[in-house]
Amino acid sequence: MKTHLIRYLLVPGLLATLAGCGDETSSGYATPGAEYHLQEINGTAFLTRATITFPEKGHIAGYGPCNSWSARQSAPYPWFKATSIGGTEIACPDLDQEQIFYQGLAAMTLIEFSGPTLLLANDAGDEMLFQVP
Repeated sequence: MKTHLIRYLLVPGLLATLAGCGDETSSGYATPGAEYHLQEINGTAFLTRATITFPEKGHIAGYGPCNSWSARQSAPYPWFKATSIGGTEIACPDLDQEQIFYQGLAAMTLIEFSGPTLLLANDAGDEMLFQVP
């Protein structure tokens, strides 16, 4: 009887503890230390530099065509919601491309990792394709 009682008391507590240890945000599914480079937005090649990394739980960061940026991303995988996107404010000839990049990030709602490939998408059919070089 004592063993039976221990199983009912310890197993649920252990499972709850283990569930709290994992990172259910996209950071927990990204290749550790990987820098994903934007290749396409909606099937059109993105010809300037833009990257995304997953440095820690609930955070994303990277480089746009002109500036470094960071944001919060605490939605559970496979959902994606970049909030509080902010960055440096250096002017460059590609500021229009940077705006397209930031607007795209803000509009994405789904994320999928497949090896070195990262796909951001939304219900409107928009997509941002990234790859680790």
